[in-house]
Amino acid sequence: MKIQYPGIAESIRSDVSNLLSVLKLSVVLPDGLFADSSIDTLQRELEWECDYKREAASAKRFRALLKGDPFFCVPEVVDELTTKRIIAMELVSGVPLDRCVDLDQETRNEICFNILKLCLRELFEFRFMQTDPNWANFFYDAEKHQVTLLDFGASREYRKEFTDDYIEVVKAAAAGDRERVLQKSKDLKFLTGMETKVFEEAHVDAVLILGEAFACPEPFNFGIQNTTQRIQNLVPVMLKHRLTPPPEESYSLHRKMAGSFLICSKLGAVIPCKELFESVYNGYCSRRDAHD
Repeated sequence: MKIQYPGIAESIRSDVSNLLSVLKLSVVLPDGLFADSSIDTLQRELEWECDYKREAASAKRFRALLKGDPFFCVPEVVDELTTKRIIAMELVSGVPLDRCVDLDQETRNEICFNILKLCLRELFEFRFMQTDPNWANFFYDAEKHQVTLLDFGASREYRKEFTDDYIEVVKAAAAGDRERVLQKSKDLKFLTGMETKVFEEAHVDAVLILGEAFACPEPFNFGIQNTTQRIQNLVPVMLKHRLTPPPEESYSLHRKMAGSFLICSKLGAVIPCKELFESVYNGYCSRRDAHD
């Protein structure tokens, strides 16, 4: 059960606006950060998380989407105890994923494979994602051999037009196709087409780094990758030369994807990501062709 402290929801908008004002006064924010756009998105998502009726509806939606899934389960919402400021769900057992680091390699691989698979399914199959990858939102029950999903306040939908282009960016990254990564990134409005060559190169480099797991023909070893450091090395260039804020959908999406990768890294997973993505991509194309 979650009970919201009185006044929290009402104070978010003013508190976040005050935070941005303080930041602008105390430090020089890079133009390429597009802080106003970032803060607007943060503000909206925090307001979502304070609406427990919305969260309850999202939990029910995920429970229906994952009905019969052998690995994931979603606790049932107790409607008679749930209001806009209180949410009640059935009690679950298990431990958060950061307490699974000492499990055997096979079990850790299975957990991480399913976490990453769910992340891809949420985006490319459901087009509805729980975007908060906090460790405590995933409870592993060793007896049931299942992961229970919790906290659906940050759940959101993704437009088909967005996922149509985004899956092609991932596909191009997995294939090492720099030209297509750049073109589909422009289609998604990550770039305007007027950027400097140095920014284009940095952007494509970052996408290819993130796509390495899906490019590797062997099971990808998350325990030895250095993705975070390599991306951080590109950030100064992108902040200096970026001309437009990224699509609004990308903030929460990249938080979830980065969190899923971090879970795999923390648990030292070694899993066949290329095979997983190709299966998801083929399924997406089949559904798209059938719809068209």
